[in-house]
Amino acid sequence: MLHSFGRGNDGSTPYAALIFDAAGNLYGTTDGGGARGSYGTVFELTHKAGGGWTEKVLHNFIAIRGDGAYPTGGLIFDASGNLYGTTGGGGTSDDGTVFELTPGAGGVWAETVLYNFNVDGEDGNGPTGSLILDATGNLYGTTGAGGATGTGCGGNGCGTAFELTPTAGGGWTEKILHSFNDDGADGYFPSADLIFDPAGNLYGPTVYGGTGTCQFAHDVGCGVVFELTPEAGGNWTENVIRSFNGKNGYRPLGGLIPDATGNLYGTTDWGGSSGTGCEGYGCGVVFEITP
Repeated sequence: MLHSFGRGNDGSTPYAALIFDAAGNLYGTTDGGGARGSYGTVFELTHKAGGGWTEKVLHNFIAIRGDGAYPTGGLIFDASGNLYGTTGGGGTSDDGTVFELTPGAGGVWAETVLYNFNVDGEDGNGPTGSLILDATGNLYGTTGAGGATGTGCGGNGCGTAFELTPTAGGGWTEKILHSFNDDGADGYFPSADLIFDPAGNLYGPTVYGGTGTCQFAHDVGCGVVFELTPEAGGNWTENVIRSFNGKNGYRPLGGLIPDATGNLYGTTDWGGSSGTGCEGYGCGVVFEITP
């Protein structure tokens, strides 16, 4: 046991994976807890001399000051040692944020909100996954709601894949790569981070949607794995490369990993052929998708 979260100021309810720095310290997020009035934390676990680990809260999210709230996704480092992540709530419109934490003198980290999501602006809201960086410093991620097809999914939009590009003046510009739709052909409600292939295509899952017939009729599709391909002029084209039908999986919530030959691996929260367990939905699968 490296650290047990309590009811104090150290955060509570960590969801996402941890990451290491070059010195072997661990970094992560908690969805709740922190200093009084906080809505989650970013923390560091550092080796102690003689064994054991010490936790330090690097940032407490205070939504009432325009800060983010409820970080459920993991963190990433850039080459300079800055941390990046998302919050599902908070920000100027309470629709979530993308943030950066920069290390400073004395072990103090300074937070900068890089982008505030606004569902009314059709730019997505509620990011829950981690971000990824490309070679030129652009950030990519997903939102679980919002987007240009805002009439779907109860009028809140069905989610987006987005890119954030740094500008010369120090700000960031958002671009929607794809707005998901609940029309049955597309996936909807992406909840995980994206991955790149060597050709620059993006891949990820959505919790629902797809072209296959889902054995659970109350949902529109059992989820998909999708590919986003960059086109000339800066547009991206989406292609659903796998639709789940329940028996082969249902609700892929986590991210994907590739192998050296381009196969994709992941998990689904429910589904599978193991009978009627787990409320009749099946208890989940591990899958491989082969091109």
